Amino acid sequence: MYCSKNYKTKKALKDDVLAGKEVTLFAPGMGSPKTDGDESVCGPYYPEPHKWYATVTMKDGKIIKVK
Repeated sequence: MYCSKNYKTKKALKDDVLAGKEVTLFAPGMGSPKTDGDESVCGPYYPEPHKWYATVTMKDGKIIKVK
């Protein structure tokens, strides 16, 4: 799973979620991400190597917490 924005760091993702920005997920070729509950994400996008991984909590299709 990937975030809708190509975050270069996990900290940048956390900062946007804490600031109340709307962050959603997408899963290329893997079906639809969960709309509620926990989901695993990574970044940045291919072809760059993944440098961070996180578990996020989803509610109504948006990330509300980064663990």
